[in-house]
Amino acid sequence: MSEYLIVTDEDGARIITMRRPEKKNALTQDMYRAMSDAIDTAQNNPDIRCLIITGVAGVFTAGNDLDDFLKAGTDTSGAPRASAATKFLYSLAHNVKPIIAAVDGIAIGIGTTMLFHCDYVLASTAAVFSTPFIQLGLVPEGASSLLAPRMMGHHRAFAMLVMGHKVSAEQAREAGFVNAVVAPGHTEAEAKKAARELCALPAEAVAISRKLLRLPPDEITRRIDQETHLFSERMKSKEAVSAFMRFFQRKKG
Repeated sequence: MSEYLIVTDEDGARIITMRRPEKKNALTQDMYRAMSDAIDTAQNNPDIRCLIITGVAGVFTAGNDLDDFLKAGTDTSGAPRASAATKFLYSLAHNVKPIIAAVDGIAIGIGTTMLFHCDYVLASTAAVFSTPFIQLGLVPEGASSLLAPRMMGHHRAFAMLVMGHKVSAEQAREAGFVNAVVAPGHTEAEAKKAARELCALPAEAVAISRKLLRLPPDEITRRIDQETHLFSERMKSKEAVSAFMRFFQRKKG
């Protein structure tokens, strides 16, 4: 289990909390593995009726740890990109329990795209959603190229995923990937309230209905694989390596 992740079971809900505040909850490979394990081990546990994903310190997550990105972009070993991240995405795709997300503060990159795998999303008025893949010379990931247009329509998805436009909590609610907007500091409490509502419903009926609403897991994982292949190619492109170098130079300046 990662030191940067807290996993607790409470009243039928498994709460997965990202806790790396000094790095704005940026996700490491160990964190991805721990999150995958938390999701996978809940699948056959009848005591866990739903999952909650949240962050600490008024931040959801800044997305991937960019140090990992730069290492992958300059690696010549031919190793597959961020296999732990891909495993986490597979865990989301194959998950059969309702997932509630509590987003307070920034949700960047996979911090946004993981929400398309969730079933109920709460955001605070301080939440900001951003997917700056193209600015880094990359492509969308997490099956977002499949799920986002289906959820919010092509034009909104294009503006966010390709043009990199930031989306506020209220805009996300209007777009359809946030259910409700609440005050800062209240997202986790509201998520627990939604979890109690879900846990009070007949479990089998919830599971069957959720499956009917969602795309088949195999269709989602096929798109994850396609995106991952393209993402890996792009990581080694001159555009991406230059973009990362500029980012780190600005960071040091």
